[in-house]
Parts: sequence; structure tokens; C-alpha cells
Amino acid sequence: MSFLLPKLTSKKEVDQAIKSTAEKVLVLRFGRDEDPVCLQLDDILCKTSPDLSKMAAIYLVDVDHTPVYTQYFDISYIPSTVFFFNGQHMKVDYGSPDHTKFVGSFKTKQDFIDLIEVIYRGAMRGKLIVQSPIDPKNIPKYDLLYQDI
Repeated sequence: MSFLLPKLTSKKEVDQAIKSTAEKVLVLRFGRDEDPVCLQLDDILCKTSPDLSKMAAIYLVDVDHTPVYTQYFDISYIPSTVFFFNGQHMKVDYGSPDHTKFVGSFKTKQDFIDLIEVIYRGAMRGKLIVQSPIDPKNIPKYDLLYQDI
């Protein structure tokens, strides 16, 4: 399913998407096309993309081609999904220590749709952080790793 979603393969393309996506939630999935969990997430993104076309623009970003963003967003687990609205990084409180990205795959299409709707509505009201509507049982758990401290 990865081949059905547009890919951003350079820092310049990611910059352009962030700057030019207006009045929609920009969804950037950082990962690798051949990774099984990325493929599972891509399937959900692809199947929901038509339903969310008025609210969201979804792109796949290969972590190996965009090391600047991979480092900037501290992407140590893939897939990681980052959200923007009108050029602003949107943060989501998932009940985890990291509000900057969603790590792993969504359990259901509805979880992803609900999250996009909450981000969209919050962003339209000027919020930069929103509360996740996803059941905590459906949010993958991981530990933050601090290196070189």
C-alpha cells in the first residue's frame, strides 16, 4: 500500500510540504517502506486517506533520506508519525512522555481518523497541543532512551 501514498525523499520536499499545506493537517509518516510495522501503518493511512482528504494531507518520509528531520524529531523508533497544521508542529498528549510524535502503528483506522479530527478541530481553534482521543490501551508503549547524558 505504500506505493499509493506520496513520498517525500529529501529535506527540501519535506520543507515544501510543511510550508505549502494550508488549512489541513499535514501527516508525515517517518519510516522505511520495507519495515513490517510501517507497512501495517501505511495500509491504515492509505485506506483512510480518501475519507480524510478535506482534513489531512498524508505523506511518507524515508528516515534514511531525511537525516536532518530524523534527528530533529528524535526518531529512534519507526514508524513515527508527526503532525503539522499551517506550518506549525502540532503536539498531542498521548499520556506518554513524548508529545511530539505518535510512535508505532495505529490499532484501527478509526483511531487514526479520530486523532486527525481532534488535531484539525484543535488547530482551527488555535491550539498547538491537543488531547489524544485514542484509548490508552491502543497506544504502543515504549521507553524514552537518553544517550550521551
